[in-house]
Amino acid sequence: MPYTADKPGSTPDPDALRARIPGWGSDLDPADRPAFPREQPDIVTGAHWELPEQQPGGAGRERSIEHERLTPVFGTAQPLHGASGAIRRFAYDRFSEGQTAHWLLLVLGDRVDAVTAHAASLFSTRPDDPITESGVAGEVAHRPIASRFGRGRIDLKHAWLDPILVVGPWVLASVLAVKLVRAVFLPAAKRGKK
Repeated sequence: MPYTADKPGSTPDPDALRARIPGWGSDLDPADRPAFPREQPDIVTGAHWELPEQQPGGAGRERSIEHERLTPVFGTAQPLHGASGAIRRFAYDRFSEGQTAHWLLLVLGDRVDAVTAHAASLFSTRPDDPITESGVAGEVAHRPIASRFGRGRIDLKHAWLDPILVVGPWVLASVLAVKLVRAVFLPAAKRGKK
């Protein structure tokens, strides 16, 4: 039933609810609530501020549009960068956290970041190893067939898709690399022969 402005039906009596639902209303009495002393307005917490001091360096940080200002303390370990950072900034600048587009753009930014990290690893001294990092070697060593069937695993529905998602990007990158090498070096080799 969709939510409407007016309540559907009447609110049950508290005694009827206690009789029907075990434990209903157990926290109505403030004396029974473990956090009740901390809920008092006059309690001394020892804090010397109403709001913590604002951490410096907040200019340009991502902030949801529904928040008036940046939180007093924020992380700085992974600053936004490159194309993935631009996608994430767009998600924060344009869409509310309540909108699907906000989260889909953040996921897209994450995927772009992962692809660029894999591409950058190809030009490093220690490139990614898709065989060991995908867990394929572990699957072969630990009874891949017996561990899949007869155990009620729900991931069998998409198991056929896993090799495509893991190996597919590497095959695509290899094909693109071969085409790029051919496009750059073959025309030069043909010119050299003439």
